[in-house]
Amino acid sequence: MQLTASSPTLGVVGGGQLGRMLAEAASPLGVSLVVLDPTPECPAYPVAREQVVGSFDDEEGIRELAERSDALTFEIELADPDVMERVASETGVSVQPSPDTLRLIQDKLVQKRALADAGISVPEFRAVGGPEELREALSDLGTPAMVKARRGGYDGRGNLPIEGPADAETVLSELGGDAMVEAFVPFVRELSVIGVKGSEELRTYVAGENVHEEEILRETVVPARTNDEVRTRAQAVAREVLSLLEGRGTYGIELFETERGELLVNEIAPRPHNSGHWTIEGAHASQFENHVRAVLGLPLGPTELRKTTVSANLLGDVPSREARLSGVADVLAEPNAHLHWYGKREVRELRKMGHVTVTETEGEDGRDGLLETARSCVERLEFES
Repeated sequence: MQLTASSPTLGVVGGGQLGRMLAEAASPLGVSLVVLDPTPECPAYPVAREQVVGSFDDEEGIRELAERSDALTFEIELADPDVMERVASETGVSVQPSPDTLRLIQDKLVQKRALADAGISVPEFRAVGGPEELREALSDLGTPAMVKARRGGYDGRGNLPIEGPADAETVLSELGGDAMVEAFVPFVRELSVIGVKGSEELRTYVAGENVHEEEILRETVVPARTNDEVRTRAQAVAREVLSLLEGRGTYGIELFETERGELLVNEIAPRPHNSGHWTIEGAHASQFENHVRAVLGLPLGPTELRKTTVSANLLGDVPSREARLSGVADVLAEPNAHLHWYGKREVRELRKMGHVTVTETEGEDGRDGLLETARSCVERLEFES
């Protein structure tokens, strides 16, 4: 690819915060974004070149996106792989990662089976077709356990713990649709590795540690607060996972580190991931820059850690209303604190509205100190009524 006054254009299905950060990362490379999103003036709209308004499976909209783009990608798993494959075949515009990879990852049961068949360690799991099958699975796996909707879950939604067989009907009714159940994993921490698959190379970022509350990611600490051997092994497992997946791009790979030192793959995201937001300030090339590079077939950027980093999500904590944030100046006055506001017009309970990243300064107290600072920054930000 050659850069000219008429820059290459990347079409993205989805225009949420990930699309916004992709556009921010693409601009210095001379790459423009066109996004498809059902929300007019979506979060990516202010920084993308154009927006096509349409649903994530709108074939006419995806076709229009392809006509305006040199390559297509997606920032949300709700994209329709069949439509994207058909449009790619008819227009000749490449879709990365592959629609086959999207199909595999959209169904959590199919995803887990593919990993297990490849010899990659995962929690024990069973398919569930109804309450009786769930009760039978629990007799094998034990309780408590985690029941997951096979499709459509995100940010902890679509995952429900189950304490015993008596809860089978209630849990399945609340999830709706097809489900699977996983054995409870007594993990000491959840790790995530952001991996990038390019034309001829695989790269991984250092493993981060994810801190959850109510099944929703709150903070990521980088490097993870474990030993060097575990972090190195986590990157090796991530490369094994990447080798199974078709198509170029950035992937988020979540793993459990157990009390016995095992690493079990939890889930994969075929796109930049919330747990990789730290890479914007903490790595030499962010996950977003590398996604743009990979999808367009350009050489990948360096993934090495620049400095110890913690990112903390800013979640909605009020009933649905217009999003107005206060406390911004106070946070920006904090040395090495970086605020990312996603530009969503409406705040609602537990909605991701932004994040704060704090990077290490001279004399810093280490990762625990950075985590305290990041939490303090988020606490100082308030949504006004």
